[in-house]
Amino acid sequence: MRFASRTTPSFPPTMPTPTPVPDSELANAVRALAMDAVEAARSGHPGMPMGMADIAVALWNRHLRHNPANPHWPDRDRFVLSNGHGSMLLYALLHLTGYDLPLDELRRFRQLHSRTPGHPEVGATPGVETTTGPLGQGLANAVGMALAEKLLAAHFNRPGHPIVDHRTYVFVGDGCLMEGLSHEASSLAGTLGLGKLIALYDDNGISIDGEVRGWFTDDTPRRFEAYGWQVIRNVDGHDVAAVDAAIAAAQAAADRPTLICCKTVIGHGAPRKAGTAEAHGAPLGEKEVAGARAALGWAHPPFVIPAPVYDAWSARERGGLLEADWSRQFAAYRAAHPALAAEFTRRVDGRLPADWASTVGAFCDRQAAAAATVATRKASQQAIEAYAGALPELLGGSADLTGSVFTDWSGSTAVTRDRPGNYVNYGVREFAMCAIANGLALHGGFIPYGGTFLTFADYARSALRMAALMKLRSIFVFTHDSIGLGEDGPTHQPVEHAASLRLIPNLDVWRPCDTVETAVAWAAAIERRDGPAALVLTRQNVPCQSRDEAAQAAIRRGGYVLADWPTDAAAKRAIVIATGSEVALALAARESLRGEGIAVRVVSMPCTDVFDRQDADWRAAVLPPGIARVAVEAGATDGWRRYVGAADDPRAAVVGLDRFGESAPAAALFQHFGITAEGVAAAVRRVVG
Repeated sequence: MRFASRTTPSFPPTMPTPTPVPDSELANAVRALAMDAVEAARSGHPGMPMGMADIAVALWNRHLRHNPANPHWPDRDRFVLSNGHGSMLLYALLHLTGYDLPLDELRRFRQLHSRTPGHPEVGATPGVETTTGPLGQGLANAVGMALAEKLLAAHFNRPGHPIVDHRTYVFVGDGCLMEGLSHEASSLAGTLGLGKLIALYDDNGISIDGEVRGWFTDDTPRRFEAYGWQVIRNVDGHDVAAVDAAIAAAQAAADRPTLICCKTVIGHGAPRKAGTAEAHGAPLGEKEVAGARAALGWAHPPFVIPAPVYDAWSARERGGLLEADWSRQFAAYRAAHPALAAEFTRRVDGRLPADWASTVGAFCDRQAAAAATVATRKASQQAIEAYAGALPELLGGSADLTGSVFTDWSGSTAVTRDRPGNYVNYGVREFAMCAIANGLALHGGFIPYGGTFLTFADYARSALRMAALMKLRSIFVFTHDSIGLGEDGPTHQPVEHAASLRLIPNLDVWRPCDTVETAVAWAAAIERRDGPAALVLTRQNVPCQSRDEAAQAAIRRGGYVLADWPTDAAAKRAIVIATGSEVALALAARESLRGEGIAVRVVSMPCTDVFDRQDADWRAAVLPPGIARVAVEAGATDGWRRYVGAADDPRAAVVGLDRFGESAPAAALFQHFGITAEGVAAAVRRVVG
């Protein structure tokens, strides 16, 4: 057994001598575990693990640098299973190489609360680097991981001290490459020259509906060559030595990513179902499994792996030696470059600088004192300017809209093939931008953010959902948030978008009303370590609202009283809940109603998700029961019913927009659709009776 050396060799001088077990036996152990687990679960995808088992032997037993005893070793190679339906391949590998994934967990494949869910889930299983299943996203995540490695290496490595020096490997299938995301992400990877990204393509010609030649006839090698990738064609995916040689050749191409095209047979070894769609997404069946065991020469009962096979697969000893060697290197690095070492450790740990709170507090106070009337997209840029200098891990970008979404700052430097930087020009690739950002966040060392128009969040929605599912520290900046963008018309005017984003569990959606709320929203997004945030921002200018110190502090609670009724309030009282640009309308309505003997409390609710997480006492203090309520937001109305009351409740109303917009100046549109101070006042009059 050998390992490929790196540019700067750092392996221990001696490596353990493996037990001489044929590669075919190692691969068959993977196949057997996959068949057995899928049969036990009575669901799953056995074909891909059986087809890619030999490829896995070549990579995991000869090249992959990892330590099962410490799945979070910073300089480990990253492995991504983009074709995540074949999750039993990964679970078998993790179990066999020595991760904390006992055999009982494989027996519980796809069962409630097991560590072997139907698709790989980061955080559920040690050694899983990202959650995959939606095809193509794992490939895009891998691009993000490789980009993170390249940028961290450029920032932290010093002569004689290559503390960041690892590769990202990703398995992909036909489905991954059919998804449009694969084009977006792979094109950018080639442009940026991510030479430590190696993709191994399971070219088995089969998907759920059958032979892909009826719907997927791309010349995949030429496609990737056009992206600027090295392509290694026609590798026999069942020849471990051939795959091994291809991986070695891929490692030698330091200036560009590599696609290794491996010809395989899905369900390899199954006597009747191999090479057919029947092996793809269902158990093989008892008879077929028995036939496969006979064909493969695997005579062991279900879930039984001989000790020599375990010994030959185990990576615990060599992984411990690899990490120990890196730790010695890092100790030398710390001695030579103590400040850099401390910064590296802080960033990898995900900790913010010690003076972060004071940085945020001072900036929020400055914004309050300036009281500027600007668009919240501009306020967002001001926040980035204030925070990015203190946070070198803040890695920005936009989908070809920098001059409109204002995601750059004075210190922005574009990332190119030959130049590290802190700003990625993603091009018109919204889905890839968000999925690559997730890969950056998964890798560690960065807090990524990317911007586009809110209406284009639809292109990226699956990546937003995956960020929320994985609890990632990704930040998504969405501007031009309503009919307030004006003349571009209904194709670009979001109506349902903010409401639909709020439906994604664990995604904090912030729609701030002014410079101060925007500053707080950015700080909260940066500080959050258990989920992503979406910042929904205006194109048009909005006034800065006056608030006392307590109200400013309360912004962090997602919803708070911005303007209250007087202590001697009139008999008729109402609460108006507003977000973003409509907060100013609510305040104007409050003033007009004062003269009519109607007292109004204005509640600014920049983040319903955060407000909902507050304790019951806070929520009741802000929104006391028994009082008529109106909500106003220039978008879909249904989501606000949970805060004001049902549509047939005479003491509840929502001022919003449940149809598409029009092409016209913003002021004319707000007037046309009745989203005005008078419209809010009229709704209040109705609900108070």
